[in-house]
Amino acid sequence: MSFPSDIEIAQSVTPRKVIDVASGIGISEDELELYGRYKAKVSPSVMKRLADKPDGKLILVTAITPTPAGEGKTTTTVGLTDGLRKIGKNAMAALREPSLGPSFGLKGGAAGGGYAQVIPMEDINLHFTGDLHAITTAHNLCAAMLDNHIQQGNELNIDPRRVVFRRVMDLNERALRNIVIGLGGKAHGVPRESGFDITVASEVMAILCLASDLMDLKARLGRMVLAYTYDGKPITASDIGAAGSMAVLLKDAIKPNLVQTLEGSPVFIHGGPFANIAHGCNSIQATRLGLKCADYLVTEAGFGADLGAEKFLDIKCRVAGLKPDAVVVVATVRALKMHGGRKKTELNTEDLCALEAGIPNLIKHIENIQKYGLPVVVAINRFPNDTEAELSLVAKKCEELGASFALSEVWSKGGEGGKELARKVVEACEKSSSFRFIYDAAMSPKEKMNAIAREIYGADGVDFTAQAEKDLVQIHELGKDDLLVCMAKTQYSLSDDPAKIGRPSGFRITVREVRLSAGAGFLVAVTGEIMTMPGLPKKPAALNIDVDCDGKITGLF
Repeated sequence: MSFPSDIEIAQSVTPRKVIDVASGIGISEDELELYGRYKAKVSPSVMKRLADKPDGKLILVTAITPTPAGEGKTTTTVGLTDGLRKIGKNAMAALREPSLGPSFGLKGGAAGGGYAQVIPMEDINLHFTGDLHAITTAHNLCAAMLDNHIQQGNELNIDPRRVVFRRVMDLNERALRNIVIGLGGKAHGVPRESGFDITVASEVMAILCLASDLMDLKARLGRMVLAYTYDGKPITASDIGAAGSMAVLLKDAIKPNLVQTLEGSPVFIHGGPFANIAHGCNSIQATRLGLKCADYLVTEAGFGADLGAEKFLDIKCRVAGLKPDAVVVVATVRALKMHGGRKKTELNTEDLCALEAGIPNLIKHIENIQKYGLPVVVAINRFPNDTEAELSLVAKKCEELGASFALSEVWSKGGEGGKELARKVVEACEKSSSFRFIYDAAMSPKEKMNAIAREIYGADGVDFTAQAEKDLVQIHELGKDDLLVCMAKTQYSLSDDPAKIGRPSGFRITVREVRLSAGAGFLVAVTGEIMTMPGLPKKPAALNIDVDCDGKITGLF
């Protein structure tokens, strides 16, 4: 049976007006800032009004280590939300905003798939409400003010060779990773090396997602370290007077965006840091608001549980004071067979041996979530070629580990295909749990990184390059050892080597540099060959995207 494309399915549905979606979760039209009929920003006054209301249940959706076969984490998040509402629960979702980089690059759109999508899909995957453009502009304003300060007399004695604040853009562009700016003579700036990162890797994005309100946002922006003086003193955004104007550019972007699923379930989409190079979760504001508006809030964290879930639990939950009630780990039989050594072209036939060899990757992710003291539900995103023998094998392994197991058919059936998963998640939410973090915030940076590497990745330990050691000395001298840790690591392996699939052992993690994100409140430990500015593939998704004379978009996933 053939299915229409994701965008064809999305375009076949007439959405509910966003004011009606909002009404269903207790938000009035006066508390919305409308962006057309189907999307809106929610006023901060709503959170103030609901402050004393008890929180609903918080459900985190994560996944196994991703493969080209696909896992369907966002699709499962959307379908689970619809499934919960199908069984009579007051549920909604909170998701990240997609970046234009992957939308036009390799990954394509990121609004779910099949009959488990958020809409308007085209808007969400493109300019949406302008949040990412606001972040880009605020970031680059700060960069421009920094270079202007150096140009206009450099009263702060900034060393141009020690500027650590690069520029950003929300597209994949490898040619801008390393550049020289200020060429053309005295009137055109001070020449220095610089470069671009993708917007979702910006510390401004991390700050937007971790800020509790506009004033906290402004304070965090002011703490960002941009450069160092000739005598090693850090220069912040407050030092150059940039925090206020940046906050002005972000005053609307900080408000959560309200949209809906294909079935009309409410969804907050807000903030979009990648999980391989940032902390991989939607904003604290959207999560907190969702917990007040629904009895069950389903949210996701990027890539596998070793990345997104670890950062959600160790960073976001710690900063926001959140405690998940259950965690869903999404997997596919196809992806597990790839972890067991099968090629992508060989996944449509039953292979219990390859599946058995790949299941340890799933087991490791289950064990990791259990280390946090949380109930786990494994959701198998079912494909037509999955056999009963294969599904039974996965179910048996989950049972042995004490994890619930459910088939998810939300891609083909929407909420109806998520009812079994929804019931298992409701049961898991009622189980007792003892949530705990993987590391103590009082540990040294090295101890924190080693705890993550050993407990979550399964590594034997962490090695630090000379540059990383130098960075850590400077961080210590600045009194920043107490900051949390955000590991920048490949999403394709539990290790820092993307070629090591499955559940590797006998490896060590190499940290090659440590970046200070004082405004966000964490240290970014860069491992392996992780890139903060992706490049386009040989055949980018942009080649297939088009629009007709009526404005109808095609090819967007």
